[in-house]
Amino acid sequence: MTLVVPAAVLDQNAAPAAASPFGALPEWNLTDLYPSMDGPELTGDLARGLADAEGFEAKAKGTLADLAARGDATALLALVKDYEALQDRLGRIGSYAGLVYCGDTTDPVRAKFYGDVQDRITKASTYLLFFELELNRIDDAAIDALIASDAGLAHYRPWLEDIRKEKPHQLSDEIEKLFHEKYVTGAAAWTRLFDETVASLRFKVGADELPLEATLSRLQDADEAKRREAAEALAVTFKANLRVFTLIMNVLAKDKEISDTWRHFADPADARHLSNRVEPEVVAALVEAARAAFPKLSHRYYALKAKWMGKDRLEHWDRNAPLATAPSRAIPWDEARDTVLEAYGRFSPDLAALGKRFFDNPWIDAPTRPGKAPGAFAHPTVPSAHPYLLVNYQGKVRDVMTLAHELGHGVHQLLAAPNGALMAPTPLTLAETASVFGEMLTFRALLADAKSVAEKRAMLASKVEDMINTVVRQIAFYTFERKIHAARRDGELTSDDLCRFWMEVQGESLGPSINLGEGYETYWVYISHFIHSPFYVYAYAFGDCLVNSLYGAYQKAPAGFQEKYFALLSAGGTRHHKDLLAPFGLDATDPGFWSIGLSVIEGLIDELEALG
Repeated sequence: MTLVVPAAVLDQNAAPAAASPFGALPEWNLTDLYPSMDGPELTGDLARGLADAEGFEAKAKGTLADLAARGDATALLALVKDYEALQDRLGRIGSYAGLVYCGDTTDPVRAKFYGDVQDRITKASTYLLFFELELNRIDDAAIDALIASDAGLAHYRPWLEDIRKEKPHQLSDEIEKLFHEKYVTGAAAWTRLFDETVASLRFKVGADELPLEATLSRLQDADEAKRREAAEALAVTFKANLRVFTLIMNVLAKDKEISDTWRHFADPADARHLSNRVEPEVVAALVEAARAAFPKLSHRYYALKAKWMGKDRLEHWDRNAPLATAPSRAIPWDEARDTVLEAYGRFSPDLAALGKRFFDNPWIDAPTRPGKAPGAFAHPTVPSAHPYLLVNYQGKVRDVMTLAHELGHGVHQLLAAPNGALMAPTPLTLAETASVFGEMLTFRALLADAKSVAEKRAMLASKVEDMINTVVRQIAFYTFERKIHAARRDGELTSDDLCRFWMEVQGESLGPSINLGEGYETYWVYISHFIHSPFYVYAYAFGDCLVNSLYGAYQKAPAGFQEKYFALLSAGGTRHHKDLLAPFGLDATDPGFWSIGLSVIEGLIDELEALG
């Protein structure tokens, strides 16, 4: 299935999906959102969204305090439902535009469409800004009384309580409106510049001119000469573009500092912690435990890997190199699909049935294409529609695990959708739960089916490397961001500053058995999380360690686990992580919690070492 766009936008020379060496790869079809970029459905919804948002402001602005004083819960509930419906409609439009753009970020037609839609949504949502601000000016006791008096309003209690946590950081209506309107020409514009720059980069690898994803994939090639060639090509192109990436990082870090100062966030990561609904001390305990474990995890593993590869030290292009015993065949898409769904099914037929919907429908975009957004993601869109998955499938075992990961996100988003547009979104600290759990299910199924010790050894090594990338690498990324945002407050950073910070955190996290050679200092430039979602990265480590503990609970007491697990995923953003983990006997505020999760990685290294 193809992405539906005007005929003039289609690349008539693009190879069909069936030409892939991995079999026919699915491409998403976005018609469940809108039939086309310029069709009457989209243009009509844009016009209605803008008019209805303006009408909502005219009807409701300045009335909430009086509603509360009168105790009119029915009127307030009606407004909340209208507000939620507007959020769903605007979210559908924005999701469609974003997904079209991700299909080819270098296409000027799509880029203009995306930018124009952003402008219109920003204008419409400006009319809605007042609503949460006015709600938060109502006295807590009055809000509690309204909720207690109406069951319909009580449904929205988690959302009302959540937005009130933002109250200390709210500004006046005028300043909030200014921040909101300037976003599209501020942080959003610089983020778009980053995306389009990354998508347009080409890397000279031998006789080939490759995009980023294909070049990064070669770092996993069994041939060291090819890995080195790719690594050096990355360094050359990154260095040639270092100036623009340095400028983007400086501007966005300063933009964040300005926002944090106005909103009275003392620490650069505090806004992220608040949006994640996680206490700063919990994150600090995770980071401290992970950094203390670096010698037992990454340092130890890479020393073992260097020995297995017959080297005193690994070069940085060897970090994700396959072991000699690793399967080297390309895995067809159909096999990858069946592997993941069977693994999900062994845990729960219901989980597999939800996952199967993504394959039965055109909800996944799998081929690599010039201009396509790199990496992988699951986009929840809006509860009135369904999620879409983007992967760049290249037939490797890691691609199968990535598929399992993103499918977990998609299933999670399906289960949370009934909570509605206001309460379906899951805080980032729990948003990685289903994805990492899906990876673990897939890995355990593959390991159980391993035919030989050599195959088991290769699979264990791959899993350990993935977990190191998820925990050690992401905590290093978090430390890197902290260095950047702290230093930026003292003045603009040079490329040398950023490269130095990168080498410091990479040296600490990867350890002495990896030689971080010339050129590696620039590898920070393509990490999109630094640009799109500052301090997001610790959510991966949070999720991985949490899932390790969850999986341990499942192994110890499988009876009743599935029901509790589905309840966790179905909660969306309605409950705090402490409440959701309590039925499993887990508590992330306990410092020992993180040691449990980290010890799972150490145990896999023990098992791997025992295989020789």
